[in-house]
Amino acid sequence: MSEVADAPRNLSLLVVPQDGFLQTSDDLFEPYRLVDGLGTVVESVGAYLRELQACGRSVSTQRSYGMDLLRWFRFLWAVEVGWDRATRVEARDFCSWIQVSDKPIRPHWRRVEEAAQQPGSPARDGGRAQAGVPNPVTGKAAPGVKYAAATVAHCETVLRSFYDFHLDAGSGPMLNPFPLARDRRGGRANAHHNPMDPFKPERTGRYRPRVVVRVPRQIPDEKFDELFARLGSHRDRALVAFWVSTGARAAELLGARCVDADPGQQLITVIRKGTRSLQQLPASPDAFVWLRLYQVQMQGLVPVGPDQPLWWTLRRPFRPLSYHAARAMFARANASLGSNWSLHDLRHSAAYRMARDPQMTLSDLQWVLGHAQLSTTQLYLAAPAEDVIAAVLAHHDRRAQQRPESPAEAANQLRYRPETLSVLFGREPT
Repeated sequence: MSEVADAPRNLSLLVVPQDGFLQTSDDLFEPYRLVDGLGTVVESVGAYLRELQACGRSVSTQRSYGMDLLRWFRFLWAVEVGWDRATRVEARDFCSWIQVSDKPIRPHWRRVEEAAQQPGSPARDGGRAQAGVPNPVTGKAAPGVKYAAATVAHCETVLRSFYDFHLDAGSGPMLNPFPLARDRRGGRANAHHNPMDPFKPERTGRYRPRVVVRVPRQIPDEKFDELFARLGSHRDRALVAFWVSTGARAAELLGARCVDADPGQQLITVIRKGTRSLQQLPASPDAFVWLRLYQVQMQGLVPVGPDQPLWWTLRRPFRPLSYHAARAMFARANASLGSNWSLHDLRHSAAYRMARDPQMTLSDLQWVLGHAQLSTTQLYLAAPAEDVIAAVLAHHDRRAQQRPESPAEAANQLRYRPETLSVLFGREPT
């Protein structure tokens, strides 16, 4: 049946139940499984995730791809269409639905317990009522109730890759439901490209939304000092000091082992996110001071060895510190100030500080941040938003402080000076 002959689907009346879930597995070769509403593992997704692992994708990448596939399968279950019978009509409707639908609200488990202990009081949703409102301290807007454009674009890319994999394996539909843009159809990419014009993106999907390039935000120095003072342990101070001085990503630093810290040379070794290569990053002396205080505090409580994790939880049973636990720690410090900075803002702050140093080159900053393209590093050469706002406000203050001239003073400024007239008419200066 052609796409034109298909009856339009009323998406306004469509209800997508939250069936199925992404299950965590103890299997090293299959860390995540997609399970449907009946508890059955979706094998088509399992084969795709195994392919990702064979290609060297990290566990966090597999989880991110699995969540995108879960949204797609929930939509297919709601419209009663099999994944291998999906057409471009379902792909179009899905991309339309996900851009206008609200994200599912998952109350925190503490809120649910509070509501159960106090009958009649609804469980709070963690501040979702203030979604989209800029924070008065940071100026960053809280996550909205709709899916972000970057999430929709990432989902479209994952689903196109998923069907490309099954198309090559012969286990899916004969046509990919998520096609590329029309200008790529029936020919080689950039076949008639003008050498004087820049290249267009080659991996643009037909249903991929436009994603706005966000300007990185840094934490001002005075606000960072206040935030650092609210941290409650030596471990938290050491982590934040390393993040803001090395520019490492949060997961990169959390994966460090005891042997990776080298206080003598003031270096710490991390595994880069994209290339998975080892890289030594210089850190500030304060970071190693806080690290030593944390290690003395945990001496005899956690295993010690070169291959043991460097960061542990502070409560029994002691476990390696995860990303979600570190983010919760940083969120508690933010809550005491009423701010909403993220762990990634510490990386942005480190990049802005290094970019403001005239003796540090842009290529050095690119190496520290681990950027593949220099154009990504150049984003930090522009002034931060708070600096631009402060400069414009100072400009308005200077304009307001200027004394207005009287009409007589303005007329005197338009007259010629006497010495200028003497030179003009050849008279002796008086």
